[in-house]
Amino acid sequence: MPLTRRTTAPTGRSPLRRTAPARPGRARFRGAAYALLVLLTGTNLPTPLYRGYQAAFGISPLVVTLVFAVYVAALVPSLLLAGSLSDAVGRRAVLLPAVALAAAGALVFALASGPGWLFAARALQGLALGAASGPLTAALAELEPTGDRRRAALVATVTSVGGLGLGPVVGGALAQYAPAPRVLPFVLEILLLVPAAVAVLALPAAESRSPWRPRRPGIPRDLRPVFATSGTAAFLAFAVTGLSLALAPAYVATLSGSGNLLLGGAAVALMLACSAVAQLAGYGRAARRLQLTGLPLLAAGLVLLALAGSLASLTLLLLAIATVGTGQGLAFLGGLTAVSQAAPADRHADVLSTFYVIVYLGVGLPVTGVGFLATVSGLLTAVQVFAWVIAALCLAVLVVLTRRGTRTPPGRSR
Repeated sequence: MPLTRRTTAPTGRSPLRRTAPARPGRARFRGAAYALLVLLTGTNLPTPLYRGYQAAFGISPLVVTLVFAVYVAALVPSLLLAGSLSDAVGRRAVLLPAVALAAAGALVFALASGPGWLFAARALQGLALGAASGPLTAALAELEPTGDRRRAALVATVTSVGGLGLGPVVGGALAQYAPAPRVLPFVLEILLLVPAAVAVLALPAAESRSPWRPRRPGIPRDLRPVFATSGTAAFLAFAVTGLSLALAPAYVATLSGSGNLLLGGAAVALMLACSAVAQLAGYGRAARRLQLTGLPLLAAGLVLLALAGSLASLTLLLLAIATVGTGQGLAFLGGLTAVSQAAPADRHADVLSTFYVIVYLGVGLPVTGVGFLATVSGLLTAVQVFAWVIAALCLAVLVVLTRRGTRTPPGRSR
């Protein structure tokens, strides 16, 4: 409800009634966070199920990584279109179809009877999350009750990582201990999407905006230095996330000798839980400092991951997962905070959607290469090569950040 106050004109005329703009209520902010959480949880429910799909449908690890590639191929153009579209027509008009697409993807997964169904379901999920990521992140910044974009970025990243972590745990637990393991998780997702749709309907109505014109990905000139370093750091951080979501359960099963589906999902969740805790601990720190701390931790965790495979040590693997998660969380939070703070208001969702394109390319492209390599050299060797390469790239970005620093547009804080 708008706040009002009375002021008396010095000429003695009747008081003027001025209305100060009020920020939206907390319920809308929480509703947007819930919608983002459920969408991300749903896209990661299949993670511990892929080994079952491999056995049931006779598919290889390469096909599993290609399913991820299809997801990213659908997600990227959706991101590029939805960001600028929601800036033009409002968040609600873009997010309602995104929720419907997510429900359709869950339904296709529940009905899956062959690998073609998996590709179709992941494509629908990619379209849904691509349409929702930028607008929901922008909505959180706009709806944050105190107008604090740094806090909004923290909520967005913790919610994102929370959804990534909840999906494998919920999917693994239901698949291991509940009936209809390839159906029940997706029925649950459809049910959880109902209140998400209600939350989207409660978002503010669209304001009068300029007509939408599709445009190529573009970053304002004064934002490019920040975007280059932050985007690269986020790409590397989510390359590790993509590996975890696609192949970590199989990697854990190989080292542990256990086929428990919940164990594989819990290993992914451990990485993402450490990421979320690191982001909470890093809240309020300068974006560049977060990246300078996160990148070396990410590199160290990847080295431990490679060594765990060589030594066949499950204990070392768990330490590696925790270290990787901590580094991933700090690097991602630093990158998103820097870009969100520097983005101009009239292109906020557009810039964030472009940032998420980089993030999700990190999820899909490197792990596809790992899948190809695994067919030739085996899973353990493929993961080790991936770990060494990404660790070296993390250190390269760290050197660039240390030497050059991150230039920030005038009037923006780091």
